[in-house]
Amino acid sequence: MIDVNRQGEVWIFAEAEGGKLSDVPLELLGKGRELADILSVPLGAVLPGDGVADLAETLFAHGADRVYLAEHPMLAHYQAATYSKVICKLIETHKPQICLYGATPIGRDLAPTVASTMKCGLTADCTDLQIGDHTELKSKEHHEKLLLQIRPAFGGNIIATIVNPRRWPQMATVREGVMKMPEPQAGLTGELIRCEVSLDGFQAPLEIIETHRREKKVNLKAARIIVAGGAGVGSRDNFRLIWDLANCLGAAVGGSRAAVDLGFVENDHQVGQTGTTVRPALYIACGISGAVQHRAGMDESAKIVVINTDPDAPIFSVAHYGIVGDLNDVIPRMIKAIRGGEHIQDLAKAAQA
Repeated sequence: MIDVNRQGEVWIFAEAEGGKLSDVPLELLGKGRELADILSVPLGAVLPGDGVADLAETLFAHGADRVYLAEHPMLAHYQAATYSKVICKLIETHKPQICLYGATPIGRDLAPTVASTMKCGLTADCTDLQIGDHTELKSKEHHEKLLLQIRPAFGGNIIATIVNPRRWPQMATVREGVMKMPEPQAGLTGELIRCEVSLDGFQAPLEIIETHRREKKVNLKAARIIVAGGAGVGSRDNFRLIWDLANCLGAAVGGSRAAVDLGFVENDHQVGQTGTTVRPALYIACGISGAVQHRAGMDESAKIVVINTDPDAPIFSVAHYGIVGDLNDVIPRMIKAIRGGEHIQDLAKAAQA
């Protein structure tokens, strides 16, 4: 059992590959800053790797007070065995009260490995993090300023709030895009702590000969307009309508998990809790019923237009404009109107009327 240290820092795992930071630790620094300020403790970023010291400036610019730099040739490429050994040692030494990871392939591998070693809890795929109090039902023991780890559960039927009052650090993974990335502040500085890494004589289970990275086919996070299709599109051939509307608007193409599972569109295009969280200026949902997992990934879009044959579909609960109709009829009419100079919002209003 780990000693509870209520003065411990809030830590972010600064995931870096190929000498570059991924977006998710920068997004987490924004939320981490908020949590650390409520707790009145410093915000730290743990940066393992080899030759990555220059990345500390980016972490400081996004709000980190301290960067724990752990450099070693054996950390040049990610392996759970080496990274977890280093991070567990840092946790034992510095005793943070909160450790946050991105729910990336690396984060999903590393976080449970660390949690298992440290014998503490871990909540996966959180959609929100807050600080709050908790009173235990049986003992009535009251705990103040715990990390409230919020995520959909039971297939998205409920939103669960998970707390860990006894076995610390409190640990969670957060999906990419869920937290809004703070704007970097030029001139912000912090404390760079160079940590001793003791891996000499440690035999890693794998030897990495070379690595190959495939870039995603679409950058949904950067898209200002997204046209997304769901199972209601009907088939991969019929999904061509989604592509046609997207091409007409200069938009990116998205899809629900159901559409991806049915093979209508590739996984890179998936929007939602198990895909990419997006906040475009305009999101057009076609044939998507609106499960909570999908809505969690797009409900902060500035404008949402929904096309669905079912007027009671949950997706309408987050829509600014709703069109009840067959997308096979609506989308071709939309394309014709847009090419004729009409705005999508005007078309949606007309359809409502």
